[in-house]
Amino acid sequence: MVTIETVRKLALSYEGATEQPHFEKTSFRIKKKIFLTLDVNKNQAVVKLTLEDQSLFSSHDPKIIYPVKGGWGKMGYTVVELKHITKKLFNELLETSSSTVSKK
Repeated sequence: MVTIETVRKLALSYEGATEQPHFEKTSFRIKKKIFLTLDVNKNQAVVKLTLEDQSLFSSHDPKIIYPVKGGWGKMGYTVVELKHITKKLFNELLETSSSTVSKK
């Protein structure tokens, strides 16, 4: 399990990362590009991945890591169930997501 505070701490540990509101959620950005959104009420995060990385991470357990429904999922946006993911795997997701947006 990864707590909301752990998510914040990990996300803000990336160079240049900022925390900003994003509709009813919280977003974490690098160079003004979102790499993570956090939905406190649902205890979920959404990370931006390449489609290849999305497929790879989703294969760990599609009940814990899975594409966002609809078009956003087809662009690499991926739901993470924080209640069921390990800190190590979540950290790997964040590393991948932050580097995905940093390259653009």
